[in-house]
Amino acid sequence: MSARKSPAGKAFSGNASRGKATTAKQGDGATRRSHLYARIYALVCEIPPGQVATYGQIARLIGCTARVAGFAMAATPPGGDVPWQRVINSQGRVSPRSDGSEGLHQRRLLVSEGVFFDKSGRVDLQGQGWAGPGWEWLDEHGYDPANQ
Repeated sequence: MSARKSPAGKAFSGNASRGKATTAKQGDGATRRSHLYARIYALVCEIPPGQVATYGQIARLIGCTARVAGFAMAATPPGGDVPWQRVINSQGRVSPRSDGSEGLHQRRLLVSEGVFFDKSGRVDLQGQGWAGPGWEWLDEHGYDPANQ
């Protein structure tokens, strides 16, 4: 399958039979990781302002682990166009950072987009959780929704 451009303008390629990230036969781990991250970023760019997705939700759609989705969000370039802040943990919370910070910047960005946090610091995933990309997007990007 040929590479396509994601909403973020990054190269994107899908595996139509499984919706899993394709891995290059040639190249090193950095090339495969770059390709996988580009797929994750393309999906995250579909999350509208005021809604959130979980690392696990992104992982299930891409075909990786939630940890990998988290690593991809942590690796987004500063000032980039990937709305990394819209991906939170499965409890509806902003995950603590590896540097020990509590993710106050992420929380502020989400609040500025209209995301509400309750007194315990959680987002209502039922009310503000993203339902996922539409069928057209899945098809266009090489995913088979029947295998998701």
